[in-house]
Amino acid sequence: MFDDFLSNKNSWHNTEGPLSRIIFSSRLRLARNLADVPFPWKATTAQKEAICKKIEENYRKIPILKDSFFVRMEDVAELDREFLLERHLLSREFLTSLKGKALIVSSDERISIMINEEDHFRIQFITAGFELKKCWQILNEIDTQLSKIFSFAFDQQIGYLTACPTNVGTALRTSCMLHIPALVLTKRINKMLEFMAKISFTARGFFGEGTQALGNFFQISNQGSLGFSEEELIENISSVVNQIKDQELEARDILLKKHRISLEDNVWRAFGMLRHARLMNSKEALAHLSMLSLGIDLDIIKNLERQTINELFTIIQPAHLQKIENKILKEEERDYIRAKILREKLS
Repeated sequence: MFDDFLSNKNSWHNTEGPLSRIIFSSRLRLARNLADVPFPWKATTAQKEAICKKIEENYRKIPILKDSFFVRMEDVAELDREFLLERHLLSREFLTSLKGKALIVSSDERISIMINEEDHFRIQFITAGFELKKCWQILNEIDTQLSKIFSFAFDQQIGYLTACPTNVGTALRTSCMLHIPALVLTKRINKMLEFMAKISFTARGFFGEGTQALGNFFQISNQGSLGFSEEELIENISSVVNQIKDQELEARDILLKKHRISLEDNVWRAFGMLRHARLMNSKEALAHLSMLSLGIDLDIIKNLERQTINELFTIIQPAHLQKIENKILKEEERDYIRAKILREKLS
């Protein structure tokens, strides 16, 4: 069902946005609940199915969703579910139980709507680079159109009502995925994480909440939305992300000026492993690709397209490899195929 995503040239994965060498992607997500139906954790399967049916009947009336498709999660194969997770189109929590759940995905993969996750609606817009205002413009339009079809749970004093108290208010979660290897290499990362915690921001891993910061990727997001407007939340995270970006650039400059030989050694060792290894797991591959990406950014590695590296960050994931091979693979088989693809793409 999702095989076309592998060669989707219109996907946000295959584009570069503003400052995308450090700010890999921008994502905004809105939580919404129906005013007259219990939240998903308390709703019956029949109630959740009724929500799915109504949105299936109406979503194409929203202009920006007319080229999207709707799928019930019970009909999605396990491999495809993992594939969608790796493409950042749904959450791990969404896969814990499948009855009464559905997903809407746009053809360019920028829009995804999880139906009956923690809230009745989790509406997401994601794009390459630093594009938070663009994300909000489109997400706000989707929210406006949905509100013409559904009546959302809203309190005049505190705002939109959500399953998790930290989302109450605007129910907007703002986030950026940052690639910040120089802050890790210069051991400045812990100070940065401490700084964010003090100002109510959080750093998660490559696949969001509860995941590791693989490949020196950190997902930066706000911890709460109550008491702030959408514009204030976007402005706040923009300020934080710009500060981290500036620190990363400063750390890269320090590496070049004070530790160039060591830096170049790390980059070339990573390149060598990627070009010659016969077995490689996901964690190791992401670490080496991170160093190679830094080497390209700093002009240590020449004649290699950055977009090739961006593509590899995605397609070396386990479900992607199995979709490419069109079969279920054991772990060692995946490690072999992953190494083979890396050698071919980087030769």
